[in-house]
Amino acid sequence: MPEMDLRDSNGETVGRITLPDEVFAAPVKRHLLYEAVRQYRAAARAGTHDTKNRSDVAGGGKKPWKQKHTGRARHGSSRSPLWRKGGTIQGPHPRDYSYSLPKEVRRGALRSALSLKAKNDRMIVLDRIEIGTPKTKDLRRFLEEILGLDRKVLIVHEDEGKNLSLAARNNPRVKTVRPLGVSVYDLLNHDYLLFSRSAAEKLGEVLSR
Repeated sequence: MPEMDLRDSNGETVGRITLPDEVFAAPVKRHLLYEAVRQYRAAARAGTHDTKNRSDVAGGGKKPWKQKHTGRARHGSSRSPLWRKGGTIQGPHPRDYSYSLPKEVRRGALRSALSLKAKNDRMIVLDRIEIGTPKTKDLRRFLEEILGLDRKVLIVHEDEGKNLSLAARNNPRVKTVRPLGVSVYDLLNHDYLLFSRSAAEKLGEVLSR
């Protein structure tokens, strides 16, 4: 099983934590990562696009000219898709783009993303994530000056109180989630992964089943 340094809120190493191999040292299957990110982005689409076909466009009730003996092509409506200001042929309409992936594909993708972070030394485990105030600048100082994380950070915590969530929500480079709310997209979209000890153990236990 992989072992990692366990740090305190001052960034000092206070021990070691052992994490399950099948979650944090699994083979990185990039095709599963692709499928998980594709499914996440599809579910995030609004799907509110719409176009008007010839029955939706106003006007066009009168036949432009008689059927025969004009020397011009036959037309029944000026709102035909062939005309300017006419309807749209086979245009998009509101729809739901979301779809589901098999359970084992989702779990395999999560294991791959977590293992990739651990393999690249982009994962840190703290004994407890403590923020004294709900201020964004205090959280930023904690991440940058104490932990040395100067890029996008995903914080996974179990129950660290309201200060952490309040301090992170106004920082576009920081996101906080619960262990069971971790997504492959968030893992890949952030440069660093910061775990509280309880959150790392919880996620390892769930994905080991």
